[in-house]
Amino acid sequence: MHLLPLFVSLVNLLFGVDQAEIVFAGDAMQHQAQLQAARQADGTYDYSACFSDIEYLVKSADYAVVNLETPVGSGNFTGYPCFNAPASFAHALRDAGFDLMLTANNHTLDRRDRGVRSTIDSLDAAGIAHIGTYHNAASRLNSLPFVKRISGINVGFLNYTYGTNGITVTGDVVVDYIDRAQMASDIEAVRQAGAEIVTVAVHWGDEYHLIENASQRKLADFLVEQGVDLVIGGHPHVIQPMEVRHNEAMNKDVLVVYSLGNFISNMKTRDTRGGAIVRVNLERDREGVARFVSAAYELVFTVPPSSNGENFKLVPAVGYDGPWSAACRAFVKSAEDIFSRHNVNVQRVER
Repeated sequence: MHLLPLFVSLVNLLFGVDQAEIVFAGDAMQHQAQLQAARQADGTYDYSACFSDIEYLVKSADYAVVNLETPVGSGNFTGYPCFNAPASFAHALRDAGFDLMLTANNHTLDRRDRGVRSTIDSLDAAGIAHIGTYHNAASRLNSLPFVKRISGINVGFLNYTYGTNGITVTGDVVVDYIDRAQMASDIEAVRQAGAEIVTVAVHWGDEYHLIENASQRKLADFLVEQGVDLVIGGHPHVIQPMEVRHNEAMNKDVLVVYSLGNFISNMKTRDTRGGAIVRVNLERDREGVARFVSAAYELVFTVPPSSNGENFKLVPAVGYDGPWSAACRAFVKSAEDIFSRHNVNVQRVER
């Protein structure tokens, strides 16, 4: 008789099962107007007001992840098309409750190799965990596999991008690009390192398209076949559908999120003014197996400054009744239309 499963079941019966909630947010951007709004008279940049209204959404989770879609920390700060933000932007995201920042995206090399290094150094100095870019191959080996114990469940994280806007690495920094062989190897490595849940965050898809493309679907199929539990997408700057699939071969549910849209930005079209936060619930069952069990989303909306001295502010989109309420309602209506027609077993959080 095998005693370990019996022991695990007894422990769970007596003390309850492990449960963890992870929050994933979309693209945290810094356009020129955001830089100008944050700049103080003494030349510093203050983002403390940007996330105060949604901080509770982030901090209520056991762990929170966001895509940092700008280099930070190297000076000469600029918005689109080549982003570069002060380190205080990343600090504000950390203070809002984010534990892990994704750095592999199409703007990763906007400040070339130097920008990659300055971003890594800035995040390290601030005590912010990050994956997706590395000083060199040796640094990647030291950083991965990245496995975090979250409320008793070991969760592994990986991050890849489709490209970097045609800018290439000139030195020895490493950017994790979408490469199926590398991804398969990394997924196996993170499992071997003890990850019970494997998360792959992917920068992919067509900008401003509210429905995923065939390439995204095929890559999602591949990741599900590799045994990934959570596939979290970004890049289109608009929301795209979310679905819970069942992996028959491994008898488990898998979450696929095609795009969370923008977290914060100065984009101005209806569908780019906001994005989704997805709340993911994990649980260890009575047999001791950790599983993804459910997901739900919440919508957020970026409110631009209404006067000098104000900053951009992120707010919960549903129920917002401030000066940008008409634009917010239009965003919510469009997002809910997509989600109601295309989501599979992922509903909005009801508060």
